[in-house]
Order: sequence, then structure tokens, then C-alpha cells
Amino acid sequence: MDKDEADRLIEKAKLCLRSGRTDRALQLLYEAQNIYPSTRARVLIDAILRNGGSTGPETNHVQPPAGWRDEDIRHQDTNSASGDEKKSYTEDQRQGVLRIKNCKDFYEILGVQKNATDEDLKKAYRKLALKFHPDKNFAPGATDAFKAIGNAYAVLSNPEKRHQYDQYGDQSATLNAPQHSTHSRHPGHYRSFHRDFEADISPEELFNIFFGGRFPTGNIHVYTNQGASYSQFYQPRRRRAYERREEVVEENQSQNTFTALLQLLPVLVLILISVFTQMMATNPPYSLFYKPAMGLVVSRETQHMGVPYYVDKSFEKEYRGAALDELEKTIESDYIEHLQGSCWKEKQQKSDLANLGQLYRDERLKQKAESMRLDNCEKLHRLVGRQRVK
Repeated sequence: MDKDEADRLIEKAKLCLRSGRTDRALQLLYEAQNIYPSTRARVLIDAILRNGGSTGPETNHVQPPAGWRDEDIRHQDTNSASGDEKKSYTEDQRQGVLRIKNCKDFYEILGVQKNATDEDLKKAYRKLALKFHPDKNFAPGATDAFKAIGNAYAVLSNPEKRHQYDQYGDQSATLNAPQHSTHSRHPGHYRSFHRDFEADISPEELFNIFFGGRFPTGNIHVYTNQGASYSQFYQPRRRRAYERREEVVEENQSQNTFTALLQLLPVLVLILISVFTQMMATNPPYSLFYKPAMGLVVSRETQHMGVPYYVDKSFEKEYRGAALDELEKTIESDYIEHLQGSCWKEKQQKSDLANLGQLYRDERLKQKAESMRLDNCEKLHRLVGRQRVK
């Protein structure tokens, strides 16, 4: 129950912050922290003290609730001061924030022309988001500038919202104008502008989509509602953001599947070619060995070297004269290669047996190696000798 009450007070404090009642918000946050201490309340208190909403409970007659000691308040003020001292910024960063604050439209914020393409918008957003991210830029108003950049991209990257903005956006009040002045000058139009050109995704979620969920430095930044001039354009749409992320995941999965199919395409083509080739291939006209399954059962010898080979029954009708001579030259060449390979295997086997017999001192292996015949080697020797004689 204490936690629920503290959460209720924190939400009430946020409403006070939005309406500019900083002192009341601070008092509610002190009460929430006293009932149920939490990081949410402490962060908001730090933010109020750090941004000048109040220098402490005493300054604006806001009394801390019971249980808060002077040491706690001084510790909080010291932490805020020491944190600000560490977060230095350059003059370029300060000038950059001022430029964003003084921009009159979303195109000027991103620094692009009105005819900018989607790629131009992405490049501009990437560059500015990294430059003004609150983890990197500690100049006053950097968080507001970062939010303005995210909102500008979220609107202009949506074709429908961009079309509406191009039609009505220039007629609206300037982005950094106070809320009450906008109502007074354009009482009816402001509500339409706020509704039509409100981003569907928060700046933090947009940044996470672009940069993988974290800032390149790996730092963690906690965003707080400080009543900024740009805050009216940034109401998070977590459900829509979740749906968009789901669409991005599905699109990536589809692209990955398509990429995998493209990578497998050459392999599939080779397989199809191989199958087609085998289907179209005809049986060879000869074989060095008897192969009845292929119909090569008729024994013949080459005219030049007497190499035996086998053919089918229709061989003599197809091969005669010069065609027969060319084929038999091929047969003799294949036969010599076959004998050379077989001879090398026989010699290798004989050598292996002799080495084993010597290694294990086995006379039986030695005798087997010595008595082993090299039949294919002898055939090759006789064939080469016959070729020389002719």
C-alpha cells in the first residue's frame, strides 16, 4: 500500500511539473520518498534541484517531510552540484543547442531541404542524434534539442505526416514558443497541430532503433520530465513503438530468408545441371572391362597395341575407318594410364609389407613382400616394349 501511495504522489508531482508548479512537485516528491523511498522520486528531485527549480526545500518555503535530515538534503544538493561540475561542455555544443532551439520548422532542425529524400533524413538524424545525445552533450538544453531532432525525423520520415506538415506546419507557432502564447494567437489551430504532428515514437526509442539499443559510449542516461519547451511534442507511444519493432523484426527475417535463398541458388543450379546431364548422357562406346549391365559384352583388341576392350553389338556399324583408329588410340591411352596406376599401387603394397616385416622383425611378412608379383607392372613393361619394337 505504501508503494502505491508513493507512486500516486509521484504521478501527481509530474502533473505539477508540467504545469510549472515546481515547488508543489518537490513537496509531493519528498512525501513520496518518505512513504516509500524509490529511484523514481530521487531522480525527479535531483532533476528539479539540478535545473534550478529550487535550490533546496528551504529556499521556496518547501519543508521536507518528517524523517528527512539536514544531512540528506545537503547530500542531495552536493551530489547535484558535483554531478554538474563533472559534466562540462564546449562552446560549440552550447551554440548548437541554441541553433536547434531557434529553428522555426522541422526541416531547419535537421538541416535539410524540403525536397530531402528519406536517405537524406536518415543521414541528418544519425549525425545530429549522436551530436546532441544527452550522454555526450551536457550543454543546457541538450536533452530538449535531442528530443526536437527525434520528433522532426519521426514526423518527416512518415509520408502522411510529412504531407500534412508541409501543408499546415509553417502556419503554426514556432517550436520554442510558450504554450500560452500559442493558444492566444492560434486558439483552434494549436490543438490540430499538436495532434497531427505528434511523433508516434519517443526520441529514446527512435535512437534505440537506429543504434541498436544503446549509445556508442555505453553510458546510461535517465530522462526526466523537466517541463521543457519541446515536451509537448513527445508523448511516448509504447504500443505503437512495439508494433513497429515487430514489423522491423519480421522485415529483417524476410530479408534474411531471401538472402539465404540467393546464397543457395548457385548450388541448386549446379545440382539441376548435374541431374540434367546424367539424364541426357549416353553410355560410353567401350570399356576396358566386361560390363554386361551396360551391354559392353563383345570383346575386341586394338589394331596397334593389342589392348583388349569391350563394346556393344552395334559397335561395328558406328565405328569404322578413321573414327575407329581415333577411338582405339584413346583406348590404348586409357589402358596405359590404368596400368601405370595399378603398377604404382602394387609397388606401394610391396614396399609397405617389406617395411612392416623389417619394423616388427617378421620373417613371414618379409617373405610375402619378396614373393609378391607385380602383374600390372609386368603388363606395362611388355606393352611399352612392344610399342618400341613397332
